[in-house]
Amino acid sequence: MTLGKHWVSDMTSEELYEMLRNTQEPKGFFFNKDKEWVLAILKDILVNKERYGYMSCPCRLATGNREKDRDIFCPCAYRPDDVKEYGSCYCNLYVSMRWNQGKFEHNYVPERRPAEKMAF
Repeated sequence: MTLGKHWVSDMTSEELYEMLRNTQEPKGFFFNKDKEWVLAILKDILVNKERYGYMSCPCRLATGNREKDRDIFCPCAYRPDDVKEYGSCYCNLYVSMRWNQGKFEHNYVPERRPAEKMAF
């Protein structure tokens, strides 16, 4: 999902939270139950949106090159596999319901992004 430029100055992290929650929960992706953490990550996503023109994952270094960073547009391309295998995405923003309920061990999620994507 990519938001238009006009959303940047108008949207708060709370508004982004509600919008994404409504679109992602039906797909089986839930926000971490630590709402303070989630709002901090969402705020950083909005900063990246203003900085780069796209909502890149704040837990990874974006290059500013839209095509090169396409895999880390939030929600990133690695989220489905991370949540399936670890119960959480790399930055612990999106989790499974079982992860939030403590029924999934909270292990470190390793970086799946290929090294060549991270080189500047």
